[in-house]
Amino acid sequence: MEKCKKEIDILVRARYPLIFVTTYEEERLAGFISNLSKEQNKQLFLWSVTSGMHKHGENKIDEATKDPLSALNCVERQTGPVIFLFHDFHPYLSDPAIVRKLRDLVKNLKSTYETLIFVSPVLSVPVELEKDLAIVDMELPDREIISGLLDSIASAVSSRSAIKIDLPREIKEKLVDAALGLTYNEAENAFARAIVTDNALGIKDIERVLDEKKQIIRKSGILDYFHTEEKIGNVGGLNNLKAWLKKRALAFTQKAKDFGLPEPKGILLVGVQGCGKSLTAKAVSNLWQIPLLRFDVGRVFSGIVGSSEENMRKAIKTAESIAPVILWIDEIEKSLSGVQSSTFSDAGTSARVFGTFITWLQEKNKPVFVIATANNIQLLPPELLRKGRFDEIFFIDLPSTEERAEIFKIHLRKRNRKPENFDVGAMAGASFNFSGAEIEQAVISALFDAFTENRELTSGDIINSIKNSVPLALTMSETINGLRQWAETRTVPATINAMQDGKPAGGRKLEL
Repeated sequence: MEKCKKEIDILVRARYPLIFVTTYEEERLAGFISNLSKEQNKQLFLWSVTSGMHKHGENKIDEATKDPLSALNCVERQTGPVIFLFHDFHPYLSDPAIVRKLRDLVKNLKSTYETLIFVSPVLSVPVELEKDLAIVDMELPDREIISGLLDSIASAVSSRSAIKIDLPREIKEKLVDAALGLTYNEAENAFARAIVTDNALGIKDIERVLDEKKQIIRKSGILDYFHTEEKIGNVGGLNNLKAWLKKRALAFTQKAKDFGLPEPKGILLVGVQGCGKSLTAKAVSNLWQIPLLRFDVGRVFSGIVGSSEENMRKAIKTAESIAPVILWIDEIEKSLSGVQSSTFSDAGTSARVFGTFITWLQEKNKPVFVIATANNIQLLPPELLRKGRFDEIFFIDLPSTEERAEIFKIHLRKRNRKPENFDVGAMAGASFNFSGAEIEQAVISALFDAFTENRELTSGDIINSIKNSVPLALTMSETINGLRQWAETRTVPATINAMQDGKPAGGRKLEL
């Protein structure tokens, strides 16, 4: 809010005639504008379509100025230092008469001490006014404001013996993080709801506050809030990648900031299909205890000219508003494969959308950790792979014998079987070149065989299922070998110090 206050203050004193503030929190903005008008010895007039024009502090309704054109005529007649705050004026900015009147007003306002401020959650700027109108994005409540709100609510209810308050520093920090991205009123409602639910305020309420964020995501139409129970232990192998992720588990905490650590930007997971890229993205959310958003880039594109770029900006803004958050883009190469030919295929829309995205990747300053996965690096635009877009690019290869044994154990446990009752070593040896997904399907297929014959699952069932399957690695050996060759000098291996069927896995030595 401080940045927004400073910017509006400068624009008003610099005599910008028209200012457009985008926010849902018109009450917070009105409070600031009221203080600003007092500091600058100016009158403050408010307008809305329901009450017309009236002086701040007066509740009377002026029927004559409810019409937007009449309201602008009223602005023109005013003299002396005045700030006008117009609520939800954006629907009228498509009216040629209104636009023309505003252009006429600009000349008049520049020679007076009057400023016209529009406040709306929807940004709508006619081309005719682009050069005369300044745009300000009002930030949602920051960590300090949310923390103060939580303290005041906790203090207000702490005297009631029926309500238990358990807010040590770590839990309070997580609750504040969970509420970031909500408006002040939304955060207040979320905390109140959490208290009323179980007469307590503590660690259990983090998920309840996150429920408020789910509503924001659902309304966006572009992002999906992805609730996952997957744990990092359900990811077989990938020891180097998992170690990297575990080291950054506390990267978004205040303690890490105080220590001087920067927030990680993201990772690109490149590798063979079915080897755990998507599973890893889900597990990271659980490991770090921050929300996971799935970004379907295909939804960004629509038939309305100009809306694709706006949809991308909306998706980015939504993700930033609820940060810290993980933004998961699955099979990113499919979404961006048309960038190179965009000039000829869609008049440059894909290229502009991609440009917005990679610029944000490079320059973002909000704690949005991007996890992008890709199977076919040939389709990835080279700009995406440039240093600075991601913290690291990891290559996920087919699992080694050791990793396959671990994956078999994971899937047996998931299906209520004890791995020690099976010859996991034989199964791992028989599944040469199998991906993690193919191992899972082998176990499921064997379960069906045993169930049909009304008996318990055996190692032989799984080995027979393996023998009856042809792994993707055999049918796409040229593609996989090409991918390995590309990754050898350009990526970090997700697995190191493991044996890839008799040979050391990972051709790159790292210092950990």
